[in-house]
Amino acid sequence: MTSEGKVTDRDLGAAYRFAEIVLRPPLTLLTKRDWRGGEYLPIDQGFVAATNHISHIDPLTFAHFLFDNGCPPRFLTKESMFRVPGVGQIITAAGQIPVYRERAEASHAYSAAVEAVQAGECVAVYPEATLTRDPGLWPMVGKTGAARICLTTGCPVIPVAQWGVQEVLAPYGRRPHLLPRKTIHVWAGPAVDLDDLRGRPLDVLTLRAATERIMDRVTGLLARIRGQRPPTQRWDPRKHGQPLTGDPNRGQRPERSA
Repeated sequence: MTSEGKVTDRDLGAAYRFAEIVLRPPLTLLTKRDWRGGEYLPIDQGFVAATNHISHIDPLTFAHFLFDNGCPPRFLTKESMFRVPGVGQIITAAGQIPVYRERAEASHAYSAAVEAVQAGECVAVYPEATLTRDPGLWPMVGKTGAARICLTTGCPVIPVAQWGVQEVLAPYGRRPHLLPRKTIHVWAGPAVDLDDLRGRPLDVLTLRAATERIMDRVTGLLARIRGQRPPTQRWDPRKHGQPLTGDPNRGQRPERSA
């Protein structure tokens, strides 16, 4: 649906309708919303929506924003989520894309994302690939998946920043704080300009340059939401000796979010 409540021509399917019935009412009831930039989301072509990751439940708020703006997303989701009873059946039926970390099947997610974009769908990507470890919850260094999809397909990448959901559930937190109602800020911006990189070989330099632009735009939007200046250098877990997955404060353990 668009922000005016009109259903678009994108095929939602039964699984999305089920999720809408189950999840949308409590999200609407329990949170206040500051949503901006919906006009930048293409409704007539496939695209990548790239955002920051600050809470296990921000896939719900991110999806809520995209869905209500007429762009039901296909998330790149950890393969382990597809094996969770009940959840696995729903996300499979909704066409979410499994990601196999550090396995031979890892390339399948990229191929499926390219196919989805070429079919005119919205693919939701977390370039950080995990919850941020930055002490101030700013975006970290990004991985190159979103850039690779966009440069391969020629599709636009729309930067999106979200803030406030960490007050509902802190990073790696287990207890939600629903009251008083929190304001969830989700702002989208114009497509990242990658035109000068299109047609170039998809080598490390090209992909890193594109990724840096995407992260710059996401960070810039977040700085506007927060009214603060971001760090001059993005947090890199490797340089700080942190595991790339799991709670860095409790040792490596599986995450539950997409």
